[in-house]
Amino acid sequence: MRVLVVAVCATLSSSIQAAGISGNSIDEITVFGSGNVLIGDPLTATEGYIYGNQLALRPLSRPAELLEFVPGLIATQHSGEGKGNQYFLRGFNLDHGTDLAIKVDGLPVNMPSHAHGQGYADLNFLIPELVDHMQYRKGPYYVEIGDFGTAASSEFVYADALEQGSLTLTAGQDNYRRAYAGNTVDLAQGKLTIAGALTNYAGPWQLDQALEKTNALLKYHQETATGQWSLSAAAYDNSWNATDQIPERAVLSGTLNRFGTIDNSDGGDTHRHSLAGQWQTLSDDVAVTLNAFTIDYALNLFSNFTYFLEDPVRGDQFEQAEQRRVYGFDASYARRLTLGSRDVRFTVGLQNRTDDIDLGLYKTERRKRYASTREDDVKQSLSSAYAFMDISISQRLRAVGGLRADHFSFDVDADLMANSGDGSDNLLSPKFSLIYAQSEKTEVFLSAGQGFHSNDARGTTITVDPVSGGPADSVDPLAKARSVEIGMRSAMIANTQLAVSLFSMTLDSELIYVGDAGATEALGASKRRGIELGALYAPNPWLLIDADLTLTKARLLDVGSADQIPNAVDKTASLGFIVNDLHKLSGGLRFRYLADAPLIEDGSVRSDATLLLNAQALYQFNPFWSLGLEVMNLLNQQDNDISYFYESQLATESSPVEDMHFHPAEPRSVRLTLRAHF
Repeated sequence: MRVLVVAVCATLSSSIQAAGISGNSIDEITVFGSGNVLIGDPLTATEGYIYGNQLALRPLSRPAELLEFVPGLIATQHSGEGKGNQYFLRGFNLDHGTDLAIKVDGLPVNMPSHAHGQGYADLNFLIPELVDHMQYRKGPYYVEIGDFGTAASSEFVYADALEQGSLTLTAGQDNYRRAYAGNTVDLAQGKLTIAGALTNYAGPWQLDQALEKTNALLKYHQETATGQWSLSAAAYDNSWNATDQIPERAVLSGTLNRFGTIDNSDGGDTHRHSLAGQWQTLSDDVAVTLNAFTIDYALNLFSNFTYFLEDPVRGDQFEQAEQRRVYGFDASYARRLTLGSRDVRFTVGLQNRTDDIDLGLYKTERRKRYASTREDDVKQSLSSAYAFMDISISQRLRAVGGLRADHFSFDVDADLMANSGDGSDNLLSPKFSLIYAQSEKTEVFLSAGQGFHSNDARGTTITVDPVSGGPADSVDPLAKARSVEIGMRSAMIANTQLAVSLFSMTLDSELIYVGDAGATEALGASKRRGIELGALYAPNPWLLIDADLTLTKARLLDVGSADQIPNAVDKTASLGFIVNDLHKLSGGLRFRYLADAPLIEDGSVRSDATLLLNAQALYQFNPFWSLGLEVMNLLNQQDNDISYFYESQLATESSPVEDMHFHPAEPRSVRLTLRAHF
């Protein structure tokens, strides 16, 4: 099969290219084919477009690890598998998605003013078998990307129709079981896709994780004489028990197993149900698109990170709860023009997202509420307009300039009147890129732009700390990020792509995760500088080798010598091998390295580095049957997924202890998958 285009440094430009409206760009490189030139109309050297069949050839322990196709991005977990993942990229501890904008089939994943963390992005509802392609972009240089799209953005696009039906059964160690089924049938003038998956997993923990996850999708798609349209409905429900991070001192003393837990009633339940419609009309020179969606979402999350620090009798468990309704649309108009002898692409767009959220923070004992810390009713809306122009100045030089305008409004109704209030904020974000094609096989990029992440609406109106009763400082509604980047990508070497990028970003408000509070805290400004290197090599039609390395320096500004950002990893690297249909055998091998990182601002305490190796093999017996084998953590490394440093107190201790708290990476795990096509 023809697969694997551009894992490091290429992109397609969305609907405008679907309409055949292309700029003055160089052609594509197909690494499993005869071509050896570049692809698309990128703005930077760090864009990527990954096809679904490539995604299927990488071993995965959880859906969010598909994001690790973004070079330098690491997805980890510090709690139960039903919780959103932790992300690291470009010297950012992205927490659960604060500076990483994610979409699935046109719908936003990030949740602003979330009960657990700003920008919370839970990808557990993603069904990997349905992904047609994934597109990623780094930096705030794209006018169509708004809230949270500072460090990077990524979108998974589901197939409009499945080429064939399939049934997949997976079983593995620690009672891992998953069943998937999906098919597309003809209906009226279009195609109806029905798919779903059931997952159960106990996990390697002494506490049975009891994960029960259900995913389902119904999608109708129809081609028309001038374009296409689709309607889709998706449902996701999950419940689990959680083994949260544990204190290192208890493990070293032998009183707690590495896979043990302090509070065995931690865990949660969540759901996400959505309806969406997409419409597109195309001609030789014009592309018009409209996406509209509504999401019903809820989470009840029970955590205990400090054990018996606050309450030596009942313990410190708390519940973060929310119910949310989301409504929104995204519309764009793109047109190809000719100004004199220059080709021009002009695009304008309108966007809106409105969230109606009921939030609560409660003290609990074994998941039973006994006190309320705060309750809030939050209504917020982000309305946006953007425009950009892509001009071919000459056969070798392109310029792309744009402007984005955002209006953020919010209304917080808090149970403590002093923390109620409303307000708004406005932001204009200019973007500019210059692209020079040195040859048919080499491009150089210079980009500058401003983006933003929103802050929790409750943090903009707060005046009184609901726990201590003392005064509390509010934060700005919108935190600007300004960045500049210079990069190069080249296919000068046969069957090889190389990419290098230098970047610098200043962020007005750094959000960090506070382990003993289970929430994010807004600090002052920060700055990051770094270099990214990527390589993709296809020596023959069945083998692909890819590698990437990111080196970053991340620092807080105007805070003195204690300026290191907790959990800001300064080095990440990966090395992958993918075999594609070699004598009916396919598979992948993936090394992933996450360097040590400071855990407090003075850098005196650091986490340990993590090196994991995952492997996958797939044998295709015939067009209808295949058998797959996945081995996670092949070397059985006793590394940690995540580490924090803060005070906690065990039931046997009389006073708080500052200590490392960690969540271990899962040990070696083997999974076997039988797949039938029909």
